[in-house]
Amino acid sequence: MKELIEMLHAGGYSCVIAHSDCIRTFTQRGVADLYDLLVTEPDFLQGASIADKVIGKAAASLMVLGGVAEVYTRTISEPALRLLQEAGIKVSCDEVVDHIINRDRTGWCPLEQASRDLQSAREIFPVIEKFISNQRKNA
Repeated sequence: MKELIEMLHAGGYSCVIAHSDCIRTFTQRGVADLYDLLVTEPDFLQGASIADKVIGKAAASLMVLGGVAEVYTRTISEPALRLLQEAGIKVSCDEVVDHIINRDRTGWCPLEQASRDLQSAREIFPVIEKFISNQRKNA
């Protein structure tokens, strides 16, 4: 995990994931990389170690659904931490916050808000799917 954390900080990546002997780096914003991996390469997430800049409830749900083994993040929301811990995923972080804020720092992260009242990773997945689809249509 130490190597992943160093890569995350030094490389300016959004996420660094290790599975077996393979380490991959990611740069898309938000949960897009985790979503794409879960949909197209779910085996890569199974048992993986992840270093991520920020983990909100939506990102945590993708990690739970992917079967990730352990995560490190600079900042995690309380609901995300709870979701990961309930799934038995080892978590280390620098800061726990009430919720993740949006990029403009003017309110809640849209996915954090959208998943606020949902309890399980399975409930949250369709919300993420719709959000990603809308983002890509409008890009």
